[in-house]
Amino acid sequence: MAKRIDVSGLSAYYGSVRAIEDISLTVEPRTVTAFIGPSGCGKSTVLRTLNRMHEVIPGTRVEGKVMLDDVDLYGAGIDPVAVRRTIGMVFQRPNPFPTMSIYENVAAGLRLNGVRGKSDTDGIVEQSLRGANLWNEVKDRLNKPGMGLSGGQQQRLCIARAIAVSPDVLLMDEPCSALDPISTLAIEDLIAQLKNEYTIVIVTHNMQQAARVSDRTAFFNIEGTGKPGKLIEIDDTPRIFANPSQRATEDYITGRFG
Repeated sequence: MAKRIDVSGLSAYYGSVRAIEDISLTVEPRTVTAFIGPSGCGKSTVLRTLNRMHEVIPGTRVEGKVMLDDVDLYGAGIDPVAVRRTIGMVFQRPNPFPTMSIYENVAAGLRLNGVRGKSDTDGIVEQSLRGANLWNEVKDRLNKPGMGLSGGQQQRLCIARAIAVSPDVLLMDEPCSALDPISTLAIEDLIAQLKNEYTIVIVTHNMQQAARVSDRTAFFNIEGTGKPGKLIEIDDTPRIFANPSQRATEDYITGRFG
């Protein structure tokens, strides 16, 4: 079941350096929200705080709240590993497990979650590969290495791996930046289908991609070197691109800076 994300007063630190400051936003269920902004403005940091990936890096910390429906993801007693199962992540570069087959790549998370029966695993692997629009391309070579797939197929395999454990939210950190245009369109089509079941947040440098795939767009910016990233505005995507409320947003979208 897709869930709503509410972020309030969020700041994140790398050691003593504040990377983002006082971020507040809402992501509605079964929508795609795009994070845009210049390099270094904190888009990926915000994304990683949503499933507690930020704290994997030593010396990091977070202030503020991230709510998934009525659960405070940074509350006392909350298991970060459980958070990452509930909020899956797809990274910038496809990262199939190099020693595993296509089948085992998708099944890996299921094994960690205690799914052992072969029939159950077979069914979920097929369902996940179908959900990632990859089944018809790989059904006759499931035991072949995942690394043998093309870049676009590898990224869809990673999406299949992410959805196999039935998350509520999918985070995507520039999932198309390493792909060719045809593979990029395949991923964008897939995102449009996946939002029927998942809440999706995507970081992208591609303005056209944000306009094509997202329902809402958040623009982040930095005021100068060494300053923390801030959320400038978030709104329905057509409004952000046609009539943003902030001059900085318009300047970025039109290419006057960034």
